[in-house]
Formats: sequence, structure tokens, C-alpha cells
Amino acid sequence: MTIHFGTSGWRAVVADDFIFPSVGRVTEAICSEFLTETGGQSLVIAHDTRFLGEQFAAECAGIASKRGFRALVCQGPTPTPTVSYAIRTEQAVCGINFTASHNPPEYNGMKLSTGDGAPALPAVTSRIEKLLGVDKAASTQIRDRSIGISEKHDPRPAYLEDLARKIRFDVIARSGGTYGYDPLWGTGRGYLDEVLRQHGLKVETIHDWRDVLFGGRSPEPEATHLEELRQLVLTKKCVLGLATDGDGDRFGVIDSNGQFITPNQLIAVLFDYLAESRDWTGGVARSVATSHLVDRVAKARGLPVYETPVGFKYIGELINEHKIILGGEESAGLSIKGHYPEKDGILACLLAAEAVAARGTSLSEQLNSLYAQTGRLESGRISVRLTPELMPTLKEKLKQEPTTLAGRKIKLINRMDGLKFIFNGDSWLLVRPSGTEPVVRIYAETESATDLEVLLEQGREYLLG
Repeated sequence: MTIHFGTSGWRAVVADDFIFPSVGRVTEAICSEFLTETGGQSLVIAHDTRFLGEQFAAECAGIASKRGFRALVCQGPTPTPTVSYAIRTEQAVCGINFTASHNPPEYNGMKLSTGDGAPALPAVTSRIEKLLGVDKAASTQIRDRSIGISEKHDPRPAYLEDLARKIRFDVIARSGGTYGYDPLWGTGRGYLDEVLRQHGLKVETIHDWRDVLFGGRSPEPEATHLEELRQLVLTKKCVLGLATDGDGDRFGVIDSNGQFITPNQLIAVLFDYLAESRDWTGGVARSVATSHLVDRVAKARGLPVYETPVGFKYIGELINEHKIILGGEESAGLSIKGHYPEKDGILACLLAAEAVAARGTSLSEQLNSLYAQTGRLESGRISVRLTPELMPTLKEKLKQEPTTLAGRKIKLINRMDGLKFIFNGDSWLLVRPSGTEPVVRIYAETESATDLEVLLEQGREYLLG
């Protein structure tokens, strides 16, 4: 079996490829990458709410301690951004979170973060993939040269305290009101709702128990998965409905009127709010698949835009370099200046609450105000299953350099990550294989909802034609 690290770690189906021997192989390779001659380094290990999470984490901790590491095993299901915080505060060389994030419940995975708390970059994961090919006997020979330890670690209190230094909870508290929260049976339970309650806010939480099947669907906070939260917002007259995914690094937001605020929209609104409310310098970062609405906000404020490949690790580099106020991805990833170089869905939800409280207007109203200044953009994506028949065709499609697509003149071709056609009038289309699922994503953006549907279908026809 070949193990490959994708956009965000290694993921596979439990009891198929994701099994204890494979977890052991990956753990050994990671240990070989980070262990020094003296040993004794700290390594943070955590898991989400998925099936066998505790057992996989324990297996990993046992191997790491035998290899000479101080294995810090987080207590209870732990959000990925909390793992990033623990890595930094404990001065660990890396961290491993057993999670498949928003993937379907049959999946599990190993997210690897480096000593800065950021997702491991391709240079690191490529070396680890090579180490996976090392003969097992050779690996075992260097395994017991020093004995480390495995100990329990609870990062939650310190992580919530850190959020309190970055979010203006006094502003949110003065505004009052009730918030709805849906952790989607994931790791955000006891984190986002708890920190709001600690600051005097009322929270109505749903799906507040562990369900390894996530209600029979992917724990992804997209509109179609948040109908119960939307009904809660409308019934209880909540200020906002907030949601996080399986490992707490992605966000979903329902406005007080029941409208789902897309990640692309929220990223633009929050960038505008932070540029207005914080005395910070820097620009904004977005992935190649993310709305150019944020570019229009940046242009209006005279701030730079940094475009990155898909994968928050690239935005994380810009956060580490203090170049940006905010970085975001259309897949609901966001972080800010002074925070960790990892997406944090809990932080994003809290910033949405702060923006509403500070401005005294709903997110929908703030978005419409933004459109009045910048013009409207409509963005969306569809997925096409990556079948064996499509794979050779896809490779050829990604090599092509057409000058038009369905009668649209192509102004520019961007190959940063996938194949992105830039058309006249601020519209664009991106074809890109997913790094976490066996699908091809087709992303598009244009100035009307009707044309968006047309453009997405034209993208499908281009891919399959």
C-alpha cells in the first residue's frame, strides 16, 4: 500500500488502508524525520471524535515514546488549532492529530504540524514519504536507543485563554443576545460554546455528543448540513448560528435572518472589519480557489493581495512572516495576524460575532454594504468523481492552453494549482484535483448567479468533453 500526504496530511478509510500497522509505519517515519541524537523532544498527539481515535493516538504515543520522544497526549477530542497552540507553547518539534477533518465518517487521518504549529509543508512530507520506504528492520534498529515518556496533556484552558486575548469579548458581551452552535458532533463541543459562556453569553448547542457517524454525513459546516442550526437561529432569534467541522478548523455561519454566509463572503467581510478595527499593517492572503471579492476589498483599502496554492500551509507561511492581516480559503479556513499559522474555525466564528456586535449590523447588512462599494461577485464549486477513465483525460486537459472556453475569451491562464482560466470582466474558472478526496473540483466566479451556473456547467463540459 502506498501512503501519500495530500493537501492536509494522510487520510484513508478505516479498516481498509487506515489500520494500526499503517499508522505505526507513518509514526515511525515521522519520528525518524524529527528525532535528534539526544532525543527527549516533545511531540503533541491528539485525536478527534472519529471511530478508534483514542486507540490510534495511544498506538502513536507508544511508538513515539519508545523512539525517545516526550509524547504529550491531549485529553479528549481536540481541535486542530488547539493542537497548533499546544505545539507552540510546549515547544514541541511537531504534532499529530488523528482526524480526517470534514471527510465522511468512514475516513480517518493523520494531520502533521511542524514546530511552528503550521501544517507540514511538502518538503517535509516528501521526506517522510521516502522514509516510509525504509526497510522496517532498519527502522527498528534505531528505535530503542533512548526511552522517552508518554504523559497526559490538557491544552483546552490555555487555548481558550489565548482566544480571550485576541477576541474582543467585552464588545460581544455588551451586545448580548443568544448564539446557536452546531459542532456537528466534532471537537468544537466544549470549546466554542464554552468560551462564549465564560464571557457571559447565552449559547444553544445542538449535536452536543459524540457520534462517530456524524449523523450519517460528512462533518462539514456547509449550508446543506446546517438546516437544524438555521431553524434554531430563527426559532430562538439568535444573533448568529455558528458551526465548526469535525476537527474544529473550518467554520460555518448562519446570519440572524437564516441566511448562510458563505466562506468567501465571510472572509471578505472579516478582512474589511479587521482592517478597519485593528491597528495592523499587512495585506490579505487567499488561495487560488478563493473569491476575488477580497481582492476588491484590498484594492479599496490600498492593501496587497497574496495568492497561494490550495492548502492552508501556504497561507500559514505568510502569517509567520507577518505579511497579512488575514488569510482565508473558500473551503472555510481562516486565520489572522498574531494567531497560529493554521486555520481555526473557532476563531473565525468568534470574529464573526465580534464584527456583528462592534458594527451593530448583521452580517447580511455588512455584506450588502461591501457590495455597494465593490460590486457583487457570485462564486461556487462543483465536484466530479475522479474515475479511472477520467484520470488520463484529466492529465491532458491540465496541459492544454485554450484561448477560449464556450465562447468566452481567456485573458490569462494561471497554473499555480490546477488550471485557472481568467476571463474578461473579473470572471474565472478553476479545474483542480482535490488533495483530500478522489474528486476533481471545478470552481467558478462571475458577477451574476445565473452566469455562475452556466460557467460551472461549461467547466464540467470542458473537463468531460
